[in-house]
Amino acid sequence: MNLESLALLELIESRGSFAAAANALNKAPSAITYQLRQLEDSLDLLIYDRTGHKAQLTPAGKVLLEEGRRLLAQSEELKQRVKATASGWESELRIVIDGLIPFEKMIPWIQAFDQACSGTRLRISQEILSGTWEALYSGRADLLIGTHLDQNQFAANTGLNIQKLGKAQLVFAIAPDHPLAQEPEPISNETLARHRAVAVGDTSRQFKPLTFGLQSGQHVLTVPTLLAKVEAQLAGLGTGWLPWHLIKDLVAQGKLVTRKTEDTYRESPLCFAWQRNKRGNALAWWTDYLRGCSLNLAEDASGNV
Repeated sequence: MNLESLALLELIESRGSFAAAANALNKAPSAITYQLRQLEDSLDLLIYDRTGHKAQLTPAGKVLLEEGRRLLAQSEELKQRVKATASGWESELRIVIDGLIPFEKMIPWIQAFDQACSGTRLRISQEILSGTWEALYSGRADLLIGTHLDQNQFAANTGLNIQKLGKAQLVFAIAPDHPLAQEPEPISNETLARHRAVAVGDTSRQFKPLTFGLQSGQHVLTVPTLLAKVEAQLAGLGTGWLPWHLIKDLVAQGKLVTRKTEDTYRESPLCFAWQRNKRGNALAWWTDYLRGCSLNLAEDASGNV
């Protein structure tokens, strides 16, 4: 069995008959029949039932056609990827994004990349805080899109290119029936420390985990994602800082309230980064494209902070 035989089987079914397939290949019908019988002999099974007026696929033939179509598609994809790699396009580009980055913001970027018809597969993963940078440093990711985290101070020593992308705004949010909702503003850090906070766990494996907005000695509920953090705070399980773009509708609906604290305003700078020694057309496309993008998640929340 080879790809040529599978392609013949696909052609017969798509054209509707042996004769139509033969005409498409500019061959005699007998040549098509001979090639098909060779395939049946090699597999020791009947692909077509010829007892009726028109040859019909046997159950085994139907399975062969279905799986053959899948193999033909994979073969074509492999051929295109090999050609792309030979011309400088990576077979796969691994992009790690911070949990703060809404995936829907990336959809137009991916659609623009698809127009390049590069054949490069995109593998997008998500990490939290230091986990994104660890993925880039360790080589598990080729491109980082996330929070800046002051990495620029040692970027020169680690061989990274870091470019600004935008900013996000964080606000202190709680459930309306939480005890802190009745505290006079600004709420002191000492008062915050008496109540449990909700934090998203840093996903780094080797780097020192980072925490933000926590008070010394404060009880903490650690959750896996920002969405889980929002749900926990909606349920009154704790307090904490949340991205304004993620909760503005919940605040408008009265399901969360924002409060002033001693740290009244927080912005998180966003960036994209990659290793200087990395080469490839796909990485070059993304870094060039992102230079022209601005991801502004710091919408005006001054009336709600």
